[in-house]
Amino acid sequence: MVAAEPQSRFPEAPSDLLLPNARSISVAILDFGDSTLARAAADALAANLKQETSLAVVDRDQVRAAAHGAGYAGALNLSLTDARDLGAALGCEFYILGDAQTLRRSPSTGELYFDSYTSLFLVSARTGKLLYWERPNFRSSTAAEGEKLLLSELSSSAQLRGKLSVAVHRARDDEQAELRIRPADQPVALIEQAPDDDKIAEAEGLRLPHPFRRFTPPYPQSAAIAEAEGTVDVLVDLDARGEVTRVEVVRWAGFGLDEATVDTVRQLHFFPAMRNGVAIPLRVLLRYNFRKPAP
Repeated sequence: MVAAEPQSRFPEAPSDLLLPNARSISVAILDFGDSTLARAAADALAANLKQETSLAVVDRDQVRAAAHGAGYAGALNLSLTDARDLGAALGCEFYILGDAQTLRRSPSTGELYFDSYTSLFLVSARTGKLLYWERPNFRSSTAAEGEKLLLSELSSSAQLRGKLSVAVHRARDDEQAELRIRPADQPVALIEQAPDDDKIAEAEGLRLPHPFRRFTPPYPQSAAIAEAEGTVDVLVDLDARGEVTRVEVVRWAGFGLDEATVDTVRQLHFFPAMRNGVAIPLRVLLRYNFRKPAP
């Protein structure tokens, strides 16, 4: 049984999915690790996505060589900058990172079983944003049986193929709309970003904002199922009253950790930043480190 749920619901497929002459969107699939299962899982997903005529799956050997040249070592917790750099090295529009393993489980009650899974992260090469994640997994009495079920899901699931395709097209449409609204040469309204060091801020006559109360983002069940750990960084825009006006994830971790962080940060209220006694708007970087709860 597939244990993970998609992180968001999708609207109906964009109309260009139905146009046979629409330009194909390039998608690269990186290896899901160094094991035989990991490579077989990535190959299986590539074969599945090749059935989607609106997508152009980049040659796997070419992708492997480009990822190696970029120094990519399999991380699933990337900053937007690192994700964009990797996308530029791959030379595609979107790419999929992953991790595939079979783990032997010995529960405190019940019989021993094997858990075969793959974590799939769909990323925009242009923005570096994590667009969608999924974690198909299967429990079986033997490793071979679980891996067979997993590879079958990755290679033949029309539902999985459809979710990834819709996510790619929706993101492509959103990015193109953003470019039309705000051309690349149009200046963007800037807000001052807080320095990293309190002493630097003090030397500049700046008192950094601090929250009335500190809240810790919850560790979601989706992350618990995946036993996920990671760091989520968010840039937060505060107005002159110390209220949160914008939150942007700039290092993502997936598995519901990003959403948990954003939801928590939006509930914060700050004593505003002050410069020479005057309240000012300011952009601050907040970091949250997630670890598996102790058993």
